[in-house]
Amino acid sequence: MPTTPATATHSSSDGTADAIMLELVDENGTTIGTAEKLAAHQAPGQLHRAFSVFLFDEQGRLLLQRRALGKYHSPGVWSNTCCGHPYPGEAPFAAAARRTYEELGISPSLLAAAGTVRYNHPDPASGLVEQEFNHLFVGMAQEALKPDPEEVEETAFVTAAELAERHARAPFSAWFVTVLDAARPAVRELTGPSAGW
Repeated sequence: MPTTPATATHSSSDGTADAIMLELVDENGTTIGTAEKLAAHQAPGQLHRAFSVFLFDEQGRLLLQRRALGKYHSPGVWSNTCCGHPYPGEAPFAAAARRTYEELGISPSLLAAAGTVRYNHPDPASGLVEQEFNHLFVGMAQEALKPDPEEVEETAFVTAAELAERHARAPFSAWFVTVLDAARPAVRELTGPSAGW
């Protein structure tokens, strides 16, 4: 992926990882400061900027990922195609494209903004809190996936009916239903009425 001014400031020359900083926002999504990633998720949580990506194949099936078992937050649960946090000063669209490439090894096509949603979701399993102002994006997955095993345990393309069945029997991220419901108008526009979203 290309280096941007925002990503360049979060890469060290010796290959070690700097502390990951998130952008804190007010209820209107205006930036008010920064916080370290884990600290922002400690109860009761600090409201911060996030993004969620929903990619579909040409049959209108949604690409899900099961989060890697080694992740500190919501390991091993199913969720939307990709989600994460822009670096401070990084545009949400750029962050969504960057992170999709880092996690799944693909560059989304027809990626489009699908609104925002604000939520507060505690995760009982970890005690962490998702207090987020989330930018939503929809698009297409038209390349072969190359998931990073440190990020993604497995992937699946599902129809709306298959998603309902899977959601009834498998654990999903605390935020999944909220972000999918908020993105549905854009999802329907992208996939068409026959896909059933």
